Amino acid sequence: MNIYLPIAEMSVDVFLILGLGGAIGFLSGLFGVGGGFLMTPLLIFIGIPPAVAVASEANQILAASVSGAWAHMRRGNVDIKMGLVLTAGGFVGSSVGVVIFTLLRQLGQVELLIALSYVILLGAIGSLMLFESSRTILRRQAGTATRGKLHQHMWLHGLPFKMRFRRSRLYISALLPIGIGFFVGILAAIMGVGGGFIMVPALIYILGMPTAMVVGTSLFQIIFVTANVTFLQATTNQTVDIVLALLLLTSAVVGAQFGTRVAVRLRGEQLRGLLALMVLFVCGKIAYDLISTPFDLFSISEISGFGG
Repeated sequence: MNIYLPIAEMSVDVFLILGLGGAIGFLSGLFGVGGGFLMTPLLIFIGIPPAVAVASEANQILAASVSGAWAHMRRGNVDIKMGLVLTAGGFVGSSVGVVIFTLLRQLGQVELLIALSYVILLGAIGSLMLFESSRTILRRQAGTATRGKLHQHMWLHGLPFKMRFRRSRLYISALLPIGIGFFVGILAAIMGVGGGFIMVPALIYILGMPTAMVVGTSLFQIIFVTANVTFLQATTNQTVDIVLALLLLTSAVVGAQFGTRVAVRLRGEQLRGLLALMVLFVCGKIAYDLISTPFDLFSISEISGFGG
């Protein structure tokens, strides 16, 4: 059954969109990520204009994050104080990101920016996460795994304005989570992601938060950052397709509940390894599309909003 998307100006199979939303919602609850790093490319792959995919996806991330964060909060796996500090940086970063997105859209370069951002960031982070998780799993099987912290102390941990995060058993500078939130906020606006694929490893490897606490806290801050992105994209660029967004968020809420139930049964290194494999798969697909020869060597298209 097809349904018309007014902003994207195209018809799509409603069951395909619902299925994608449910699957990404499941992954959101499982890994503590918004799922945008998977959903945005998938929407583009099925023909949704990149600018509409980026802006509309923020709504699905918002719904999935609310559902997933609530489930983790009931289990006591959310550091509210840490989440609020991350959100403060994320609000500023997402606002800056929307400005950058708007300028590049006017120049007609936003699609290239989205693709290159995915390839560079997903490739680097996926590789690092896969290496670390594989090493941990191998050491555990060999009986040499240690229970030491995943992060190493460096000059960053000597920064001023220290705060105590009792839930995560941390005493660190507030500048670290604010900086992480700011960077992730920019990515949320430009790439149509919640930023969990960066937030999760950053909280684990830089701040040293427990993996179980990271998932819920990441989802908690994603709620507010994506809400800000959605509002700014809708008012500034008018690229939020409400029909597409409603279809995605409806199924994502259900999927996230199932994901959180599975997450508690897996070890931290297993979660990181599975997330790394998915990140690298999406990275490879986008990179291939960038360098491969298109089926139609010549095409004529009209892009509204760019002076056409």
